[in-house]
Amino acid sequence: MLTGIEEVDWASLGHAYGPADDVPELLRGLASDDPAERENALDGMYGAVHHQGDVYDSTLACIPFLLELVADPTVQDRGGIVELLTSIGGFDLSDEEELDELDPDDEEFIPAANYAMAAAAVAAGADVFFGLIDDPDPEVRLAAPCALAALHSDPARVLDLLRERLTVERDTEVRLALVAAVGRIALRHESLRAETVDWLGWLSRAAQAPGLRLAALAQLARCAPARIPADVVERVTVLLDEVRSAPPDRPAETPRTASPTLIGQVRELLEEHSAGRPTPWTEELLRTLHTALDDRVDDRIALILAQLRSPDWGQRSDAIWLCGGLIRVWRGRYEEVVRLVGEQLSDPEPRLREAATSFLERLFELAGPASDALAARLAAAPAGPLGLPGPGARAGRGGALLALARAGDARAIPLLARALEEREVRRELLYAVDALGPAALPLAPVLRRRLGEVELDDLLYDRAAPLLFALASVRGAQALPEVLRVLRGAPPNRRDWVREACLRTLAMFGPVAREEALPDARRLLASESAAVSSMAARAVWSLDGSLDEALAALGRWLRPGATGAEWCAAARALGAIGPAAAGAAPALGAGLASRDLWVRVRSAAALWRVEGDAAAVLPVLLAAWEENRHARVAVAECLAEMGPAAGEAEPAIRAELARRRRHNAREDGAGSHDVHDDEKLLTLCRAALDQMERRLS
Repeated sequence: MLTGIEEVDWASLGHAYGPADDVPELLRGLASDDPAERENALDGMYGAVHHQGDVYDSTLACIPFLLELVADPTVQDRGGIVELLTSIGGFDLSDEEELDELDPDDEEFIPAANYAMAAAAVAAGADVFFGLIDDPDPEVRLAAPCALAALHSDPARVLDLLRERLTVERDTEVRLALVAAVGRIALRHESLRAETVDWLGWLSRAAQAPGLRLAALAQLARCAPARIPADVVERVTVLLDEVRSAPPDRPAETPRTASPTLIGQVRELLEEHSAGRPTPWTEELLRTLHTALDDRVDDRIALILAQLRSPDWGQRSDAIWLCGGLIRVWRGRYEEVVRLVGEQLSDPEPRLREAATSFLERLFELAGPASDALAARLAAAPAGPLGLPGPGARAGRGGALLALARAGDARAIPLLARALEEREVRRELLYAVDALGPAALPLAPVLRRRLGEVELDDLLYDRAAPLLFALASVRGAQALPEVLRVLRGAPPNRRDWVREACLRTLAMFGPVAREEALPDARRLLASESAAVSSMAARAVWSLDGSLDEALAALGRWLRPGATGAEWCAAARALGAIGPAAAGAAPALGAGLASRDLWVRVRSAAALWRVEGDAAAVLPVLLAAWEENRHARVAVAECLAEMGPAAGEAEPAIRAELARRRRHNAREDGAGSHDVHDDEKLLTLCRAALDQMERRLS
């Protein structure tokens, strides 16, 4: 075994962490009789030799030995090695765009070319995977179909084998892998697509096992979205009921001992997620189906509703996680979905409660239909921390409290007061106070006390900023001494950030804080930080109405040479001052021609608020609306204020309201406020349109 491994000059090769002289030990470890050693070796291969999917010269040198290990039936855990090879060889040699990107003049040419060489090397040895299709180890059989579909150069032969094997394979998860591999061939090879799609359609109707019919339907939807049947929701619902009633064909695996490796930790998470679920594989099938349904939002909502009504807690949990992805990207009528998710908060299964809480946390105002369930959960839950920061809060009461507060439900206020008495408070709870409005004023005394206890050290900003925000939200001016203590005692570390947060709070306090706070605000007008100076100007205006001082300070930043951030800070401050700052209109006007989109947007919004000249700013705002979708909330705020004067924006507003996809949806991730920001845009668009329609009536 591993013949010739010593003949390779491994020290001259490299991987993610330097010379590859440790690779022979990793390869031998893959063949060890010790399960822990095998797992450590595989973890090392992913961590160094195939780090984050990279292919090094040492990776190429490993391929013949990995193929040899896969072919040896005495080697255990070969399924993991097959998956490693599938990843290493995953570069598509038929993809002309990827090949065109291999520029010989690019300094990264050699590592990029390695991907193509790896694909060719694995493909050349891919016949070995044919021998694994009936291997006694189900984990090997589970990995082999994908390897064949992704790597072998004769897809027609692979397709025949996969379909033939399906007639004799008895392990459900392996059968699903066979169907998924057929779908992969259909996507990769246009010449085989029609035949394969027809076969998937037949299998989705004719297969005896409901899981197999569901898998075929999911792959059919993935490969040929136009062939998705009109009654897909009804068919999937029936299949899920049949799957739930069918006995599992593979005994539950005994969890392995805890492992310090990344692979081990991932495995433990998957085992925890699947524990107690007879058919955890339905989650991936439904994810595939949802991806294929794409913008058929009503069908996807109907499917999720059916899952949320299932007696199987696992299917309900899957529905919640799937809906998280749906609601993040697509607008729709989610009231019933949210209500049913709220019902899961009373389920005895903690993983289901955690999924429901995590989902509701991100909904803000959309969580309204679940408010009663959230309140009931908080009332019925055992006594425990309410303000606990970090992931642990999701499974407990802290997550439910955050969701209730973000929904603007006043029942959160007394519970927030209790949370603020605890040693640690989740910072998101403090930022959620803003959603509760004036009703949250009773929180001011405890917010004041906590701010007074914050140490004036290098962690001041992290600890004080959320408290300052909450105090500004409730207009808790009784905390003025504590705010001034923080403002005056801020250490050098992030001092400007602390000062800006304090000045924002003072500006919200208004004239009641004039006598004590005005000298500090005036002193900071001369700050070298545009953010601090501009916020000081807002505070001075709010505290005393001292217009000349505020305008003089802001004028420093509306000049040639100012950065975009400096200009925007001053423009926003002038917009907050409003018509009294009309004298700054000429300086703001220069920002309308800036190359910086945000300078143009902030200048236009400020000009409207100080001068009210819609004709000058509306073209700028509408151009920014089309240029950058992330500017639309700021633009819509201004359009809603303009009312009838923004009549030219009506087509753009109607088009936005008719759009199903959220304006800020992205494929590479999501932020905690994405749904909230898009809902804010829709609210502003409706308000602007309402103003325009009133004009017409």
